[in-house]
Amino acid sequence: MEQPNRRQFLRSSAGLAALGSLPFLPLAAKPGPLAGKIRIAVKYHMIDEPGLNVVEKFRLLKEIGFDGVEVKTDHAADTSEFVTAIEETGLPVHGVIHSSKPDIASAVNFANQLGGDSVLVLASEDPKISYDENFRLWQGRVREAVPIAEKSGIYLCIENVRATFLKTGEEMARFIDSFDSPFVRSYFDLGNTITWTEQSAEYWGKTLGSRIYKLDIKDRGHREFGDARLKREGITTGTDGGEVNWASVRKELDRVSFSGWATAEVGGGDRKRLAGIAGWMRDVLDLV
Repeated sequence: MEQPNRRQFLRSSAGLAALGSLPFLPLAAKPGPLAGKIRIAVKYHMIDEPGLNVVEKFRLLKEIGFDGVEVKTDHAADTSEFVTAIEETGLPVHGVIHSSKPDIASAVNFANQLGGDSVLVLASEDPKISYDENFRLWQGRVREAVPIAEKSGIYLCIENVRATFLKTGEEMARFIDSFDSPFVRSYFDLGNTITWTEQSAEYWGKTLGSRIYKLDIKDRGHREFGDARLKREGITTGTDGGEVNWASVRKELDRVSFSGWATAEVGGGDRKRLAGIAGWMRDVLDLV
């Protein structure tokens, strides 16, 4: 594990640089209540620029206006390249995506090495066992990693997704609360709500409340930042033809004083596509 001062350096230097990447706001602009509280990021695997190395990809994201990036634990072999990219560009890796792999402690160590502060955990459902058995299985896996997470200052963030057994906001809240640890929180995916459950994004936001630590930003029913063919039939309250009512979501996030990272999880692409994603995120979150 990296020495604490090394990790603090990666966090502090990247964080200061990220602040400098925020767009200039003219005096006439009226940003929403989440402006200045949310930093936007993208998943590293969404960058489709094959000719660029890691440092160049980080530099591209910074030039576009992203404040950070999130990587998969599958990229652990590239740790030194990521550390170099962070140091050379000042763009932070704010967290790692571990998905449903049972060895969560290794992901905590990876996040620690990169100066991140979270591990995304997917508590996947095993259809061969009961709900209670799934609950206890994942409770055990997460609980095993809690001590190292608390010691490292890394948050274990449970994501709402179709593959999980936690299919309602109430079930997710109960699971998170069962650990009685401030380091087990929610990774709230706004697009993984009404598509696969009976509950809207704003309902999930209200139910999870202060448990929310980070956000995944997408709208599965949107024509450009989703797939209109996936839109749930009968949804008429979504913004710009999609499923998510962004004004209602912003209201719930503001109500619980959310402050932190929002990461795009949509179809990636080249510089132009990524710039469009950044602009869309600022628009739906009313950051400028």
